[in-house]
Amino acid sequence: MTGTAEPTGRCYCGCGKLVGYGRYFAAGHDKTAEAAFLALHHNGTVAQMLHDHGYRAVADRDDAKSVTKAAVDQKLWQECPKGCGYRGARESINNHVNRHHKEN
Repeated sequence: MTGTAEPTGRCYCGCGKLVGYGRYFAAGHDKTAEAAFLALHHNGTVAQMLHDHGYRAVADRDDAKSVTKAAVDQKLWQECPKGCGYRGARESINNHVNRHHKEN
């Protein structure tokens, strides 16, 4: 990988559409680009992409081959502070806690 993706004013999926300031994709086109990328590089599946990068389906969520554990270990994701085992990005954790651990 080289450099950081920068918004160019055009959709990154390659459709050529103009997009708003600071945006990378036209609405929904991020999924189009993702699907095309997976088809090109990973037989069209997220599972194959994970496998290609050394991650596996694991019985133990703390196994070194767990992609969610790797994200937490690299401090890109967090564990649910309530100890339920949920892992996600900070905003996902906030939404999760508000939805599933809201005190009545």
